[in-house]
Amino acid sequence: MPTYDYECQSCGATLEKFQPITARPLRRCPVCGKHRLRRLIGAGAGLIFKGSGFYSTDYRSDEYKRQAKADSGPAAPSTKGDEPARKDSSVKGPAGKHATKPKS
Repeated sequence: MPTYDYECQSCGATLEKFQPITARPLRRCPVCGKHRLRRLIGAGAGLIFKGSGFYSTDYRSDEYKRQAKADSGPAAPSTKGDEPARKDSSVKGPAGKHATKPKS
């Protein structure tokens, strides 16, 4: 059941009401008693999916997975010139302080 927000057009009071979708909107303000209560349009609730990802396990056919693997292919070698990769023996930590790499 959703929670609806209401606002009184007369006194400006606001309230939330937990009601079924099929329930009629409230009209009487609990503060001033006038029939000036209006249901507000809310943004709704967010939907969170947790876990390994339903989209990659439930809706992908084996043919799609084979095609995606074939399209990605092996990684191409870098073409950034002849400059060798630098290995830095330290890592900058918070606030620019020098911290050594953790030993593995």
